[in-house]
Amino acid sequence: MTRQDRQFRPVPVPSVVLGGLFGARQDAVCDATAETLLDRCVEAGMVRAIDTTQPSPGIVIPIQPWGGTMQMFWDSDLGKSIETVAFSLYRRPNPELEARVDKIIDMYEQLQDADGYVNAWFQRVQPGRRWTNLRDFHELYCAGHLMEGAVAYYQATGKRKLLDIMCRYADYMIGVFGHGPGKIAGYCGHEEVELALVKLGRVTGEQKYLDLAKYFIDERGTEPHYFTEEAIRDGRDPADFIQKTYEYNQAHQPVREQTKVVGHAVRAMYLYSGMADIATEYNDDTLTAALETLWDDLVTKQMYVTGGIGPSAANEGFTDYYDLPNESAYAETCASVGLVFWANRMLGRGPDRRFADIMEIALYNGSLSGLSLDGKTFFYENPLESAGKHHRWIWHRCPCCPPNIARLVASIGSYMYAVADDEIAVHLYGESAVKAEVAGTKIELTQSTRYPWNGAVRIAVTPERPARFAVSLRIPGWAKEAKLAVDGVAVDLAAVTVGGYARLEREWTGREVVDLDLPLIPRALWADPRVRQDAGRFALMRGPLVYCAEAVDNGDGLNALTVTGDPARAGETIVDDLGGAVALDVEATRDLSTGFEGSLYREAPPSTEPATARFVPYHLWDNRAPGEMLVWMRGGDQKTGA
Repeated sequence: MTRQDRQFRPVPVPSVVLGGLFGARQDAVCDATAETLLDRCVEAGMVRAIDTTQPSPGIVIPIQPWGGTMQMFWDSDLGKSIETVAFSLYRRPNPELEARVDKIIDMYEQLQDADGYVNAWFQRVQPGRRWTNLRDFHELYCAGHLMEGAVAYYQATGKRKLLDIMCRYADYMIGVFGHGPGKIAGYCGHEEVELALVKLGRVTGEQKYLDLAKYFIDERGTEPHYFTEEAIRDGRDPADFIQKTYEYNQAHQPVREQTKVVGHAVRAMYLYSGMADIATEYNDDTLTAALETLWDDLVTKQMYVTGGIGPSAANEGFTDYYDLPNESAYAETCASVGLVFWANRMLGRGPDRRFADIMEIALYNGSLSGLSLDGKTFFYENPLESAGKHHRWIWHRCPCCPPNIARLVASIGSYMYAVADDEIAVHLYGESAVKAEVAGTKIELTQSTRYPWNGAVRIAVTPERPARFAVSLRIPGWAKEAKLAVDGVAVDLAAVTVGGYARLEREWTGREVVDLDLPLIPRALWADPRVRQDAGRFALMRGPLVYCAEAVDNGDGLNALTVTGDPARAGETIVDDLGGAVALDVEATRDLSTGFEGSLYREAPPSTEPATARFVPYHLWDNRAPGEMLVWMRGGDQKTGA
């Protein structure tokens, strides 16, 4: 494949204003989620843990069999919560919330050591254990999330205090990590700092932070193995750890030699995101080639139709190819969020529908399901079938998912658009306006649309002065009959499409009107027969949205339904109590238990009755009355898979 040396970078969050579905979800974050995150961090004891005016809280969450405690991760939860607040401030100023974050930042300033180190656990609870167990203890992971929070808060408020704190910490790391006398030739067991250092480097203009990120990526998995040597130095048996394999944290091979997606799903997504960032910044084709191999491995063998990944609770990650159970699916919200991160960064070397289509699916389905409509409750696991006992919760013993989905929703505008020197790419559709600089000219691009409920998208491009540049519009793989017109004149999509994007290069004056029509025809998807859990069943989709049946619409016993109607002819109804979502109604039959009284089994098949099956977007399930849920349905006519 021919690589592109152009570098596409996402636009800053403040540059995009959203309406429509994501505007409403951002309002929920502003109204509820951002404050909820801070409140629950306080309730858990996280803020007290960094407050040097109070005694150390000690061990609040007991040490676990792996040798550490989830309390070690508290800095990361605070970092993501600060990031969420920052993004919410772009949309809606909130002086009270901002003041609360300022106080937390003041505490981190007081906590920071003279050399730059800052970590609540290793300064206040186990001060003698700094850098002794990078494999398990998440020090650099916590630093990464604080860096991301610092960048976001600086961009939102102009306040540099947390940014300066994290720059001092990163400068300290540069002196600690690497090869040479007195240096640590290591890297984190939970990847994250790599992508965070890239953000820090981009906002400060400091190449040294990008170089440190590149070091962590290049060093990972090399021999002699750092985690083995570290354990021996620390008096631990290198083989005696809970996961028993370095595949768990993708440290089993140098990253350029890895060909299979393995281990903990969130760790993998964060690593690949950092690798993709470095590939973009250094035009590194060796990283891009490795990532494309890993991408194909994931999306063709190990990904749920929702963009959920990591089916197993045992390792919070991957198992075998085609092992995608539905009711027991782990599919952690953080993992789908991480997939959105990775997919977006794969677009750094040029628009490519392969990555953007999956980004959209993982965003709308695997990720967005993790946050309730009111922004107050969350999913950690995201099964594709429920007997009615799986519900959103207020908080979690390991609360990584709430701030992760919240910060993604609050920053989604930056995932919609990316800019190169002479081109702006539109990766995602939705009512929005973006300001950017392209070809040396300030421009504003606006989308007028009700997407994803309606497929008509009108785009206006308004440059400060007439200028020549390209606007690239993604044509989703599912949009078989997409149509494009400029000023009412049809454009031959085949002639202008590159990598699945319609590339419109011309002199833009500000008077042009671009109309894109993406037909949202409901369709059935069938799984590879090797996914045994989905054999004989199909999933219903409309545009990028996966649909599911809920008991609140269909009654109990969803597995008794067989869809007999053509999904393409489904009736459509707007559901007000689901935020104006479009529901689909399809003809079906329902198996009856009549005649089975006193027996579980009989020789005759069940009798049936006509029914209408209602489907709603998967990401909205469990927002109404609790009950059963089902994605993969029996289909009475195999032609629905055509």
